[in-house]
Amino acid sequence: MQVAECITVNAILPQAQFAGAWDSIITNAEIKKRLLHTALLGLQIRPRLSFEVTALHGLILLFGSPGTGKTTLARGVAHELTGLVTGGKVRLVEVNPHGLMSAEHGQSQQKVFELLCDYVPMLADDGMPTVLLLDEVESMTVSRSAASLSANPADVHRATDAVLAALDRNAATHSHLMVVATSNFTAALDEAFMSRADAAIEVPLPDVDGIYEILRRTLKDFSGPYPGLQALSSDGALMKVARRMVGLDGRQVRKLVTDAMARRIETVIDPGSLSLSDLERAAAEAIPKPSSKAPHAAA
Repeated sequence: MQVAECITVNAILPQAQFAGAWDSIITNAEIKKRLLHTALLGLQIRPRLSFEVTALHGLILLFGSPGTGKTTLARGVAHELTGLVTGGKVRLVEVNPHGLMSAEHGQSQQKVFELLCDYVPMLADDGMPTVLLLDEVESMTVSRSAASLSANPADVHRATDAVLAALDRNAATHSHLMVVATSNFTAALDEAFMSRADAAIEVPLPDVDGIYEILRRTLKDFSGPYPGLQALSSDGALMKVARRMVGLDGRQVRKLVTDAMARRIETVIDPGSLSLSDLERAAAEAIPKPSSKAPHAAA
């Protein structure tokens, strides 16, 4: 795969398709505030002060269990920044890091360095504030101290070294570039990568109030084509269902609605006939996910 093929999104925001991303994630307001404030502060002061003064790499790490909304928050913060930066426009670039990893000796390092030091800066050479999203970054920043001898550790080290070198170079030369990386498995991340993060922010599993709000919003959205769900979406007894679902991620909570519908032929034919008891039965059988291990670096 060529480096250019690893770019899955290259968009100038604001755009309607990204406008709802930020509000769609139900999480602690402080998490969103810290993400937005860290990104904006970096974009403001890095052009005015040298790296030697700020020590900022322009890197934010979002970590936590799968399904908690890390990727959507990364897209959302890029859109939110458009209302705060000079010019009102932000470029969003997304990378598929798995496409950079190659079984050929030395190829991973070469591709990572070419992408981060040459290709992405070329896309952002107009100086527009740019958010680079590196999803599931553990695939390209494997901990060198824990690299398995059976997995060609030399190439693992080289790929991680290339990421670190690119972060260092871009920190000094591309102050308008902000990297937002996500990770589901921080124990696999290289310590030197984590130490370069300006902020490491955990996006936790939703609490019972968050689960209730996700359920309520999902049912309300479904009530457009299925008006019978409008009353259910405002039923205070949904909190009882939410309590049964503690430990599920946001994606699982949303999917529980359709899982409950699929259990009876009546609700398959008419999803608007879904009942509270249908949701309770589905919630009773849902299996929560274990939480992600927190990084050793200070948040």
